[in-house]
Parts: sequence; C-alpha cells; structure tokens
Amino acid sequence: MNIETGFVEVNGANLYFERAGAGPPLIMIHAGIADCRMWDHEFTALADSYQTLRFDMRGYGRSLPAAGEFNIQDDLDGLLAALDIPAPIILMGCSMGGGLAIEFALAQPEQVSALLLVGSDPRGFEGDAAWPDELIAQSEAAFEQGKVDEVAELDMQIWFDGVGRSRDDVDPAIRAKAFEMARQVTVHELSGIGEHKRKTAEVSPAQRLTELTMPALVIIGEKDLPYLHQAADYMAEQLPRARKLILPNAAHLPNMEHPALFEASIREFLAGV
Repeated sequence: MNIETGFVEVNGANLYFERAGAGPPLIMIHAGIADCRMWDHEFTALADSYQTLRFDMRGYGRSLPAAGEFNIQDDLDGLLAALDIPAPIILMGCSMGGGLAIEFALAQPEQVSALLLVGSDPRGFEGDAAWPDELIAQSEAAFEQGKVDEVAELDMQIWFDGVGRSRDDVDPAIRAKAFEMARQVTVHELSGIGEHKRKTAEVSPAQRLTELTMPALVIIGEKDLPYLHQAADYMAEQLPRARKLILPNAAHLPNMEHPALFEASIREFLAGV
C-alpha cells in the first residue's frame, strides 16, 4: 500500500498528515488525549475502499502550533484544500475530533456526506451526569507539579479504563500505546506547545444539530463516562438521520480496543450512505 506522509503549512502552522487509498475521502480526526496514531487500524484497513486521511491537529503529535488565535475548522479546511481533497467528504472524529467534525459540518454542510462521531459531545451540550472529580483533581494537581507520567496514568484511568474497570481489565499493549500518546500530549502542554487560543463560533453547535441532515453514526463505548453517554443520546435524538451504536466492553477509544468490530460497524454504516 502506498502511504503519503508529510507536512502542510496551514494558517501559519505545519500540520502532519498521512494519506492512503482511493475512493470517497474519509477524514479521521483524533481525540484530545491522543494523536493520529489512534487510527492506525482504520487508516490502513479502510484504504481498500476509501481515500483515508489522518492528521495531527496543531499542538498534537508531530504538528506544532503557530502563535496567535486560530480556528480548528479553518485548519481542517486549509488542509483539505492543500491536499486537493474533493468534496463531499466523510468525517470521523473521536471526542474533541467529533466536536470538530460537527462544527465543520455546520459551517459547510454541502461538503460533508456523512458523520461518524465517537465518544463525542457537541460544544454547548450540558449534561448532568457526574464526572470522576477525584481523578480529575489528582490529574490537575500532578500537572501543576510537572509529573508527566502520573498525569498520563490518571488520564488512562479516566478515559481508557473507563467506568467500572481497572488497568487489569484492558489489553496491556493497547493501553501502553494510548498511554504514550496521552503522555506526549502532557509533555506538549507542559512545554507550552499547547498554549494557543482557539476561536469558536458564537452560536452553540449543540443547539444546531437539527440542521445536519447527512447520515450520522453516533458511537459510544459501554464503559465511557456517563456524561458522554448522555451526549450520545442527545446527538442521536437531535441529528435527523442519526443512529446510535454502543460498543461493548470499551471506553473512550473503542476503535483501539475492538478494531475489528469497529471497522465492521463503520463499513456497514457507510455502505448505506
């Protein structure tokens, strides 16, 4: 398989990307605790039917930020233009990446043929489910003390292990890969690489979901946080052509835990688009 890799200058930042395959463009947007490596399986597996594209958002992975304010939608738009990616595109985003997919689709609905939203919540959604406040407080304290490994481990407990599981309940090799990505995110944030300002739209995307009429698949791991289960329910109700899928025995990065099941679910959904 021929895989194109490189950097593209977009809005003053150099964004790392990888592209493979041919067919309808499928854009993969990573979570805030990861980078584009979280899509290792899907990137290659789905390249038999799609032009797959994954990238590191600025401040993540191999992409460094530029000074000043920026808009993530503009970064994605600039990347697609620089790589001459034709519309319409399929957007698949996890967590923060799903939020970006929603906002991009709201800004340019004619450019998006389908949405795949994994463990995501639209900006402006307000659920009332409890958060793991004690673990979050420990993570914030460790961050203030510059304890990189401790922050990454707490992130794993919150996001990768999920609700009702411990590290002994998950695949150690996959957890180690997720830990390494989360650790790099923390290193970037502590070094100041993550210090950049995001411009956001005034209108809350959560209040505009009914405008998105393209097919949407809302995916949530069974062991993900209750708040995100609420968000998944909300999106499935508000998006006119959405359906929801719960992946069993998985938390915030379900594609990494169950790649074959995740891939099969994606293929089935996209076959009907």
